[in-house]
Amino acid sequence: MKLRLAGILSESIVDGPGVRFVVFAQGCLHHCPGCHNKATWDTKGGEVATVKEILKKIKRRVKYIRGITLSGGEPFLQAEEMAQLAYAARKLGLDIITYTGYVYEELLQIDLPGSKDLLGATDMLIEGPFILAKKDISLQYRGSSNQRIIDLSKNKEQRQACNISYMTMLYSS
Repeated sequence: MKLRLAGILSESIVDGPGVRFVVFAQGCLHHCPGCHNKATWDTKGGEVATVKEILKKIKRRVKYIRGITLSGGEPFLQAEEMAQLAYAARKLGLDIITYTGYVYEELLQIDLPGSKDLLGATDMLIEGPFILAKKDISLQYRGSSNQRIIDLSKNKEQRQACNISYMTMLYSS
């Protein structure tokens, strides 16, 4: 399976807890005013890489990273491929954070191929469109106060949308 990517960061400390490998999806339809990743909007831009190629890069960093972060662009526009990558990374013992401009409730209803699989592979969802009028640089991992951090690592029956503090976001080993 192939992914269209805006880029990869092999080590980041700002895209979730711990040191993370970040995959930036190419393509976004939200076009949020004030977006800091406008270069990722074009669905035909970026470069193409296979899940296998990306996984090979992750494996080289696995002992130095806590998890992978799927960002963008909009990862859910390539949900099938992102889910495949996420499940493979989980097998390596890594946790998965996914950023999205959709809200959680919308993702439960939307008919994007692979979206339920990507949600199932995600431990922490950082969701919601960036809203310039609600910009707040004091927020951990988010750009505006409407965006939520949702812990999806719990059983599906217990999943609920909520704002959680940085301290409660840290996973226990």
